[in-house]
Amino acid sequence: MDDGLGLVSRLSELVNEISELPECGNVCNKMPGNLVRRIILLRPMFEQLKDVNEELSEEAAEGFELLRIALESAMEHLRTVNDGSKVYQSIHRDSIAAEFHQITEQVEEALSKIPYKKLDLSEEVQEQVLLNSVYQRCRCSVYDNLGLVSQLLELVKTISGLPECRNVCKKMHGNLVRRIKLLSPMFEELKDGSEELVEEAAIGFDLLRTSLDSALKHLRTVNEGSKVYQALYQDNIAAEFHQITEQIGTALSKIPYDKLDLSEEVREQIELVHAQFRRATARPDSPDVQLEHDLAIAQRERDPDPAILKRLSEKLQLKTIEDLKKESIAFHELVISSEGDPDDWFGKISSLFRKLKDFVQVENPEDAVAPKADKEFLKHRSPVIPDDFRCPISLELMKDPVIVSTGQTYERSCIQKWLDAGHKTCPKTQQTLLHTALTPNYVLKSLISLWCESNGVELPPKHQAAFKNRKLGSSTVSDCDQTTIAALLEKLANGNPEQQRAAAGELRLLAKRNADNRVCIAEAGAIPLLVELLSSPDARTQEHAVTALLNLSINDANKGMIVNAGAIPDIVDVLKSGSMEARENAAATLFSLSVVDENKVAIGAAGAIPALINLLCEGSPRGKKDAATAIFNLSIYQGNKARAVRAGIVPPLMRLLKDAGCGMVDEALAILAVLASHQEGKVAIGLADPIPALMEVIRTGSPRNRENAAAVMWSLCTGGDLQQLRVAKELAAEEALKELAESGTDRAKRKAGSLLELLQRVDPAA
Repeated sequence: MDDGLGLVSRLSELVNEISELPECGNVCNKMPGNLVRRIILLRPMFEQLKDVNEELSEEAAEGFELLRIALESAMEHLRTVNDGSKVYQSIHRDSIAAEFHQITEQVEEALSKIPYKKLDLSEEVQEQVLLNSVYQRCRCSVYDNLGLVSQLLELVKTISGLPECRNVCKKMHGNLVRRIKLLSPMFEELKDGSEELVEEAAIGFDLLRTSLDSALKHLRTVNEGSKVYQALYQDNIAAEFHQITEQIGTALSKIPYDKLDLSEEVREQIELVHAQFRRATARPDSPDVQLEHDLAIAQRERDPDPAILKRLSEKLQLKTIEDLKKESIAFHELVISSEGDPDDWFGKISSLFRKLKDFVQVENPEDAVAPKADKEFLKHRSPVIPDDFRCPISLELMKDPVIVSTGQTYERSCIQKWLDAGHKTCPKTQQTLLHTALTPNYVLKSLISLWCESNGVELPPKHQAAFKNRKLGSSTVSDCDQTTIAALLEKLANGNPEQQRAAAGELRLLAKRNADNRVCIAEAGAIPLLVELLSSPDARTQEHAVTALLNLSINDANKGMIVNAGAIPDIVDVLKSGSMEARENAAATLFSLSVVDENKVAIGAAGAIPALINLLCEGSPRGKKDAATAIFNLSIYQGNKARAVRAGIVPPLMRLLKDAGCGMVDEALAILAVLASHQEGKVAIGLADPIPALMEVIRTGSPRNRENAAAVMWSLCTGGDLQQLRVAKELAAEEALKELAESGTDRAKRKAGSLLELLQRVDPAA
């Protein structure tokens, strides 16, 4: 991630440089003047943010990064127009206008990605920037007014044709759709006329189009989304309805109706609609008290009253097995598409949905999926799926259970989709995944098969499950097209340094957005060109290139292409001598590539480990975590354990272990547990006075950390090392180990038991 203040400063510099460009004196003078004028309007935002000295959120930094790329393109084009041949520009005026049009669109798109409400901006500056965004969209002199009216009419028709809402949001959904429908006559009448819109009307209508776009998106989300989520968080959903209603009301107030060619009847109807939106803003819908009461009891009680579950089932329209299947898919998609990681809502929804699902299955046994011969049996007894057999993401019975690095088990297709979306944490525990390898859980799979056989439940064949998952993922549409990619690759290969930097930055963002983009970009041949840019003398180009490769490496097939392009030595060079951002992203790239076992050897041999240790000591919190995860993954290979120990990994790890406030205890212990299994690692750890720190973790740490601390301690104390055992005995280790042997994880219990046996043999007087 870019340094927030540095990015804001660069944007401020760009706006100042563009504002100081000489006035254009040729046939294009109107287009450059309009573009420069609109860009200057951005200056107050950057000046205010520079004074605030506040770190940008990831979302804001992404939007500003897009804006930086767009403004650099704008400056380059403006200079070309100023310095270029006037005769050429006169002949090719249309193509030059098209470039201005494209740059204006890029600026507008970037502005639309910036979360202004999350920035520390005054109200006046926010209004000015948002208005500027509208001007960019309007593109003033070339704006197609009739096209705007047609878009608005199409939006109203699309919203009017949405299916009726069948959940707790029914009233809010219906009210918003009904009010929007009433706007249709205005657009019908304007479309039939041929009068050009005045600029004030175009701006108002564009604000209305943005509001209706938001309304359509929200209405579809409510229709297709998880009903349980909407019930539990109806206040949040209602707040969004209220915000959209307010936006539409504001947009309607900006339209100069007296300057539009409208009949008196239509004008009266629109004024009535506007009044309805104002009233709706002032008087939000009241909450459903009975629903809130039932939800509170259903969440609190382990076995809620069936009457309460029945009311919830009917209110949420989750009354049949088919309803439950749709809800399960909606919940699955909600988890995968969540921005950041699921918070406390994950547990709340899964728990409530499980209770409703069990209730509905008992009420509708004839609908349960099972062999025909077992239908009669299921009418009398519908089996309740044990919680341990359900995937925490989909809440469905697992067919191919796999274990992630935190020890949690998921359905393979569900957790793979989560990882492909770019998440690096365990959905259930929120712990950072130390690696992304998925280990089959054969024991659980065998137990599930036995349970299915005993209860007359048939597991779908694997190919059916795969088909279903392809359907679920098919909604993702690539942002790429072949022309766009080809143009970017041409700039990477043959452009000047500024063009290469901008193209690498755009590829970086495209590769981050979704899985389809990663496939398209790699197949077009971008990887070798990006690898070449790793040795660029320009720091920003180098950052963009390594981060683009990081984003592409999320796709498993791309990992091989990156390694085959000879990227590993160059990535290691970036890790050693690049900017801090480039070093951190280089570490993350090496971690991603090291998931493939043979790459662990190549990365270790290329000298990555000493550079990763330096980053572990010097990096930002995120950089330290990236370095730690890469070191952990590389150290799984036996040869890299010795490399890490000889490079001096143990002292930094011990410092992190003793500093609970640094947030790196989990990572430090995980790496120490791996290194302690190697003789050189065991010796180096033993020399660092580790027992006091390990005992502190065993007494107060999380279950996983207590387990790893016990494992490290066990490795140190086996093989006759009496000194470590005596230190442990002096620190009254027996009491803490007895408690761990009773309440720890299975592995922790085994290690604690073995340590207690060793401690009993130690003579403290010796």
